[in-house]
Amino acid sequence: MRLFNRRIHVRKSAAAAAVLALAFAGPVYGAEPVPGSGQGGTPGPSAPAGVKVNTELPTRISVDNKTEKTSITARVVNKGDKESPDLRLLVVGFDALEVTAVEGCDPIPEGKLPDGSNSGFSCAVGKLAAGKSRNYTVSATYDLQGKGKICLPVMLGDTGTLLWQQGPVPFGTGKPTPNAPDTPLLLGTDNVPFGPDTSASASPSAPGTLPDTGATGRTAVLLLGGGLLLAAGGAGLWLTRRGPAPRH
Repeated sequence: MRLFNRRIHVRKSAAAAAVLALAFAGPVYGAEPVPGSGQGGTPGPSAPAGVKVNTELPTRISVDNKTEKTSITARVVNKGDKESPDLRLLVVGFDALEVTAVEGCDPIPEGKLPDGSNSGFSCAVGKLAAGKSRNYTVSATYDLQGKGKICLPVMLGDTGTLLWQQGPVPFGTGKPTPNAPDTPLLLGTDNVPFGPDTSASASPSAPGTLPDTGATGRTAVLLLGGGLLLAAGGAGLWLTRRGPAPRH
C-alpha cells in the first residue's frame, strides 16, 4: 500500500511540474510549428522526372504589435518518387513584410534583389529524398500599417532552372487589433492596415515587379518566364535586377 501511494504521489508531482512549466513559459508568437499550405504556388516549366518540389507556409502567423516582429516556418518538400538533385530555396520579402534572417541561409545583396522586393535570402537545400522535407525558420518584421507578401522560389542547384515558386503571396487580416499584444495574419489575405497604408503596395506596381501568383487570381508568371535572370557569383546564386518590360 505504501508503494502504491508513493507512485500516485510521484505521478501527481510530475503532472504539477508540467503545469507549472506551461504556466511560466514565455509568450510564443510567429508561425505554426508545421507549415502545410502551398497556396499561391506554381510549378516551374521543367523538373527532373520523378521529382516534384513544393514549398509550404503556415496558414496563420502572429505579429507582435510593439516590435513588429514575427517568425515564419518555410518548408521545402519533395513530393515525387525519386531523390531530387541539389536544390536552392530563395526567401524574398515584399512591401510591409521584410525578411531579416533565415536560419542557415545567406542574405541576397541589395543590388541583386528583384524589383519590388525589400529583402531576400538564399538557402542551399541540397538533395531531398522522395517524401522528405526541410524546414527553415524565417525571421521577419511586418509593418501593420501596410500590406506584406512573401515569395519562395526553388531552383535546381546553381543552374537557374526554376522548379517551383510560391507567391508573392500575402499575409494579412481584415480585422486589425492595434490594442492587442499581437495581430494574427492569415495566408492569402490582403492586410487591412489599422493606420495609414505606407507600404509600396498602396501605389501602382512599377514595371518589372514580380507578379502575384496566388491569392488575387492573376495569371501566374514565373521568375524565369517573366524575364528575371539568375547569376552565379562567388558567394552563390543570387537574383539579379530586372529592367522595365519592353514596350510594343
